[in-house]
Amino acid sequence: MDLTSIRDAFDRVSKKQKVSYSKTQEVIEKVQQEIEKVAKSLVEIPNGPEAGDQKRALLVELQTKLSEMGPSTQVGASQKEVNLAVSKYGKVVDKIFCTDIANAYRDVQFDHHVINQIVALHFYRQGLFDLGDCFVKEAHEADGAGLKAPFYEMYQILEQMKAKNLLPAISWATRHHDELQKKGSSLEFKLHQLQFVNCLHQGGRNAALQYARSSFVPFASNHMTDIQRLMGCLLWAERLQSSPYADMLAATHWDSVATEFTRECCSLLGQAYESPLHVTISAGAQALPTLVKLATIMANKKQEWQNMKQLPVEIELSKEFQFHSIFACPVSRDPSTAENPPMLMPCGHVLCKQSIQKLAKGNFRTFKCPYCPSETTVAQCRQIFF
Repeated sequence: MDLTSIRDAFDRVSKKQKVSYSKTQEVIEKVQQEIEKVAKSLVEIPNGPEAGDQKRALLVELQTKLSEMGPSTQVGASQKEVNLAVSKYGKVVDKIFCTDIANAYRDVQFDHHVINQIVALHFYRQGLFDLGDCFVKEAHEADGAGLKAPFYEMYQILEQMKAKNLLPAISWATRHHDELQKKGSSLEFKLHQLQFVNCLHQGGRNAALQYARSSFVPFASNHMTDIQRLMGCLLWAERLQSSPYADMLAATHWDSVATEFTRECCSLLGQAYESPLHVTISAGAQALPTLVKLATIMANKKQEWQNMKQLPVEIELSKEFQFHSIFACPVSRDPSTAENPPMLMPCGHVLCKQSIQKLAKGNFRTFKCPYCPSETTVAQCRQIFF
């Protein structure tokens, strides 16, 4: 979106408006001065036979001066410039902020059952269980309970964590100990670490020490440094907030562990941490201006736009929407595939395999790199992996 042109157009309108306001105020003040001057003169004229003629002469003179000044003409001219600038600004806004996004629509057939499941799953993973149940009921989806159950447990545990109750989360981590260990996750230890600090802060040194003896043994080999630091907290049990270990009480630990729990829970459920529907809509919103512009250009080729399998332009997305490295051949513009992998030439440039074969016109013929004077053969090119 070209916000620079909108800002420039707005600045022009604002400048014209300020000039018009100043000009209008100046004209009003001049007219007011002339009227006040005549009014003062009218009051000073003594009553007599010639008073009427003198007053009429002053009024005629005032009318002549006002006609010469032309206040309405001056104000109208400055206001005309403002109206013109506002009109141009409106055109710039209409050009950039295209409200009709229907041009980018493609007639694609979707499985309604799959779409309903995606929407219901989005509601459940956001904790909107009542809304999800309502949607499943009205969409006549039968598998709503299966979509809801895993996330319902997750949000129950998160609610308990907000209430400083870590036991449900620790129980969940214990049940999934093997899966978390295979992933190299330290979530289970972090939960025990938080519970230890909680015991020390609320129950005292003996309760914390007893909890450490019963919980930290399985984690000694990987987290000894952290455990030693936790043991140091025992010396400051009564004044932990003013100790070198005061950071253990920071609320950010609870937030980070809750986030990690959510991430690990979604991972074990085979789900991404971010809602796929939210990611898709957000990425689509970034791509929409390009798609609308493309559809507008191809307005006379509706059939081609509807049947197009690959976009003729690249769509730049933010890094949070880039999940995999994809190599696009600079010659053919095609993305690499398993059948058409990227190949590194001796000169350091990379092309897809099919482009190299077309340039070589055979496997043994020497060909020139399209980006430098170097010559090579197909045999000298090596496949690279991202």
